[in-house]
Amino acid sequence: VSDLRPSALPGSFDVSRSMFDLRSPPHRFMKRYDSLSSVPSSTSSRKDSQGSNRSLDTITLSGDERDFGRLNVKLCYVSSVEQIWITVLHCKDLNWPSSCGENPRICVKGILTLPKPVQFKSSAKEGCNDIEFMETFVFAIKLQSLQAVRLVFKIQTQTPRKKTIGECSLALRELSSEESSHWLDISPASK
Repeated sequence: VSDLRPSALPGSFDVSRSMFDLRSPPHRFMKRYDSLSSVPSSTSSRKDSQGSNRSLDTITLSGDERDFGRLNVKLCYVSSVEQIWITVLHCKDLNWPSSCGENPRICVKGILTLPKPVQFKSSAKEGCNDIEFMETFVFAIKLQSLQAVRLVFKIQTQTPRKKTIGECSLALRELSSEESSHWLDISPASK
């Protein structure tokens, strides 16, 4: 433990009256925070593994609240030829169930939710923290038809078996000739 009294810091500024004063006992304005949660520890529930409450650390990493990663895509509509250009760029911070293995093969399946759905699929890549796809898909569809539908992306494992591990979607109302980039939060696959 270092002695922070002014006598221990020769030639230093007098910080004893500042907010950094560690000697004044009434710490009315100080709150203790858990290192991982940024929530005052007084509000966290701490019981043993048999207790009914789980710690905040467990809650934030389980169930629907777990971060499943993000998908980066670019969209553009070329009106002169009535084509939509969809570029699947990459997946960041992707999480997959342990049942899929350590490095499953991952692909992105896209669906334009038209009355007769249009589907496409990227090539499969080895699962890692940042999977780069860089694949463009082009479809000739009238703009009016596209503006009423969604573009759905399903993140799928190919090995050891085919399984949808997450999904995200995007409304195409704002589709235009100017290329737009989107970061979509991946959520758990709906049952």
